[in-house]
Amino acid sequence: MLTVDFQRFRVTPGERILDMGCGAGRHAFELYRRGANVVAFDMDADELAGVEKMFGAMRLEGEVPEAGAAETVRGDALDLPFPDDHFDKIIASEVLEHIPDDMRAMKELLRVLKPGGQLAATVPTWLPERICWALSEAYHTAPGGHVRIYTRAELEAKLKATGFRVDGHHHAHGLHAPYWWIKCAVGVDNNEHPLVKAYHQVLVWDIMKRPLATRLAERALNPLIGKSVVVYFTKPATPSTPVADREKADAVETADAV
Repeated sequence: MLTVDFQRFRVTPGERILDMGCGAGRHAFELYRRGANVVAFDMDADELAGVEKMFGAMRLEGEVPEAGAAETVRGDALDLPFPDDHFDKIIASEVLEHIPDDMRAMKELLRVLKPGGQLAATVPTWLPERICWALSEAYHTAPGGHVRIYTRAELEAKLKATGFRVDGHHHAHGLHAPYWWIKCAVGVDNNEHPLVKAYHQVLVWDIMKRPLATRLAERALNPLIGKSVVVYFTKPATPSTPVADREKADAVETADAV
């Protein structure tokens, strides 16, 4: 289940791309299939072990173009172990909401991205996430869980203040928000509840079959209750001016006050 739209985030074979906070690797695998030189980066060694195994299986099955390459790297988003201007593109999907010092992580993303490079950042959408927090304390207080709920304005303002340019946005996974509301209502770890199991089966069916009816339904629901918001950014080829920096800082203060 991909959150980033690869029609907007186009990948050229051989590009060096960082999947920062890759988790189980869903975006890293798609990047690899498209021939990118992928770095799957995360703090969780167990997750990275699974990603590495899948990379190997993809190579054995011939799913990867000749230009493709992939590796896993374990580390901290606040201190990325890569040189300046290293990556052509970066994906940071559903990770910034986990990081207390999110702006420091954003500065690291800017540092390692090449001038003119593109960032796709996804976070939970404000309304669906607010409902989850209201329904379940366990949803957002578990170790390593979500520490904030972004508005799109706040996410854009913080990354603009860091030095990025905003290029557009969209929402994704409108069918998934009700699933999480059900889980929060009955217990986030209660995967055996009949409603949870039934809705999960519907989601699996939708992902595997992609019928027209659910595709149209999700397209209609995404702007209203899409579980994730995806914002695309570019690192400008030239640094911003002091005046622009002051305007960005003011924008962050305004977004934080909302």
